[in-house]
Amino acid sequence: MTRAYSLLSGLSRQGLAANRALRKTGVAALGVTGLILAGCAEQSTPLGGGSAMVPGKQPASHKVGVLLPLSGTNAALGRELLAGAQLALGGAGAPSDMQMDVHDTAAIGGAATATAAALQAGDGILLGPLTSGDTAAAAPAAQAAGVPVLAFTSDIGQGRPGVWVMGITPEEQVQQLVAQAKRDGRQHFAALLPDNALGHAMGNGLVSACRDQGLSAPKIAFHAGTAESISQTLRQLSDYDSRVAAVKQVMPVTPVPGATTTSGNPSEVSTLTQLPSNLATALGQDVNQPAATPSAPQVTLGRPPFDALLLADIGLGLKNVLDALEQTQVNMPDVRIMGPGLWASFASKLGAIKGAWYAAPDPTSRQAFVTRFMARNHHMPKPLADMSYDAATAAQTVARSGVPGYPVEALTRPGGFAGVDGTFTLLPDGRVRRALGVFEVIGNGSDARMISAPVQARSAVSG
Repeated sequence: MTRAYSLLSGLSRQGLAANRALRKTGVAALGVTGLILAGCAEQSTPLGGGSAMVPGKQPASHKVGVLLPLSGTNAALGRELLAGAQLALGGAGAPSDMQMDVHDTAAIGGAATATAAALQAGDGILLGPLTSGDTAAAAPAAQAAGVPVLAFTSDIGQGRPGVWVMGITPEEQVQQLVAQAKRDGRQHFAALLPDNALGHAMGNGLVSACRDQGLSAPKIAFHAGTAESISQTLRQLSDYDSRVAAVKQVMPVTPVPGATTTSGNPSEVSTLTQLPSNLATALGQDVNQPAATPSAPQVTLGRPPFDALLLADIGLGLKNVLDALEQTQVNMPDVRIMGPGLWASFASKLGAIKGAWYAAPDPTSRQAFVTRFMARNHHMPKPLADMSYDAATAAQTVARSGVPGYPVEALTRPGGFAGVDGTFTLLPDGRVRRALGVFEVIGNGSDARMISAPVQARSAVSG
């Protein structure tokens, strides 16, 4: 696995770039070349509270309010999202009263002022805002006015009745991975995760997924990001010391002339082949002793107390995790390695964990959208534009149905909506179910292969 690190060249730079994006904004989206995480909430939280929209109180207007940062540091993202919404609403057949009303959430007063202006203008639905913080600022007034919000954040904690989280959340990815792993016969789940927003979101998703699918509670451990912290945390999580002790009790030893143990005393030393330094030390073998007879068997530790392990690192953190996996002998196929959709953007470089899984939309579903977007805007759409196009598509579909305004029962229709990356369904509690596939890493310059095709998104709240 160490030799395979050459395949990970550039991951550290990608990881630093992703981390900078994490600190700047609060959204997540998947695109044709992979998932781009532009940010999370400060802390992943359960579904938000707040009052549901009062039946019969919703405005009858089909006017669409768009809340985006059109100035400031996130202006480029805002303009890309606006272009996605304009593409969806620009087709023929839209109701005559379906006008777009755009407000800058980066202007004076922020998202709260932009929301107030949209409500004052009589908008019947709000697309946006972009970040978790802006969504929290916009939601109360919109809920009080009975105006639904399709927000572009990936923070599931902002989801609630009347406020939907349009970003493809880490929790949704983990649900798909656990379902596939269960079908694969995996029963005991664990997670080694960074102590940051993404790590906690993945951990929360694993707890929920195991509970929802009738599996025992997973073992979850968070590391501080350093190589030492990752190694020590995985040793504890994988019961490394007890696995080494079990090998000590049964491993054969034969005299090796002139060899010494790590204590410095002449002794019998195993004829087993050269071990990784930490395992050799744990077993009492001199790490400087040349490898013994080539035909001798390799020391193999017993399996760890889990058969599926969820990761969330990228960049240098992922490199350190791979090193720790090798040192502690947490290997496939005994343990199914799973990770975030972020891996899609560099899956061809992940040969070191060939066979690992991640969840993402089928990239072929996006081609028609890409063609239309490029024809109109003359550049490839960023993955974030998928969300605004989907949100605007949902609004237009409801408006074309002939109902007044945007009632909840129309937005949460069981059949869902046809989105850029496949079907998506709005659930009454603010979650969004999307059709995600499961992909297996091939590495060595090859794209990952889809092993489980996206399934029609389910409309049940328990989905």
